[in-house]
Amino acid sequence: MSEGASVSEATPVGPGTRVTLEFSLKLDSGEVVDSTQGKPAVFQVGDGSLLPGFEYALYGMKAGENQAISLCADRAFGPVEKDNIRIMNRHDFPAEAVLTEGLVYSFAEPGGTELPGVIIGLEHDNVRVDFNHPLAGHDLVFEVKILKVEQVSNRIA
Repeated sequence: MSEGASVSEATPVGPGTRVTLEFSLKLDSGEVVDSTQGKPAVFQVGDGSLLPGFEYALYGMKAGENQAISLCADRAFGPVEKDNIRIMNRHDFPAEAVLTEGLVYSFAEPGGTELPGVIIGLEHDNVRVDFNHPLAGHDLVFEVKILKVEQVSNRIA
């Protein structure tokens, strides 16, 4: 345990806490799209590593608790934005690139960051690329188990 942190089974998830948890992320259909697979994840409330809607839904939970948390698309990765679907020219891709529908292609942005896009259509010399998050437009269910909650600061959000 780090200096200044206190652990109590009664400590609820909230501002100033570090949380150790396991989770599975599922679509409404029940399909698992992400999981800690038995390897606990650790985050500090407010550090930006979790979806705000998911993080807020954890507030008040304590070590040992399990919960299924449903988030509608608007509170998860948002709706599919039509402006994030672009039509590009096939010549914008390397000649040797094999493009197929469903392929996740990485684009370099100015400044060197990578932006993934999913190829959703190929028509003649045009390639339709979806830059929405792959889970945009989907309602999600998180099955979560809180393993540990540590009070690490007196910060109030």
